[in-house]
Amino acid sequence: MTVIDAGIAPENFTGIVKKSKPDCLIIIDAIFMNLDPGEIRRVPVDAIGVMHVSTHGIPLSVMVSYFKQYISEIIILGVQPKSMSGEMTFAVKASIKTIIQFIEQKKYEEIPLLSI
Repeated sequence: MTVIDAGIAPENFTGIVKKSKPDCLIIIDAIFMNLDPGEIRRVPVDAIGVMHVSTHGIPLSVMVSYFKQYISEIIILGVQPKSMSGEMTFAVKASIKTIIQFIEQKKYEEIPLLSI
């Protein structure tokens, strides 16, 4: 497993991801889902196009569309932020640690699916 902390500029890492040719790409991102801060959901890839709030240079939907050409399985794990600007809250930091545990144990499918 390769981990890339892409920060607020994941578009800068598309070449690295494409070159490594992963079978599965897991994207963890702050996504406004109308939940309590820190709540985690698996976000259907097709739902990303309807979520417009982003702190990235290009929308996540554009990156996912690009990656679909090269990667057979893309999983998006969203963390509800308190806000889309400012410092990351304790709740969000704790949720990221939880997500990492789910991934390491290959149990990320147990994360509830976001209902749209």
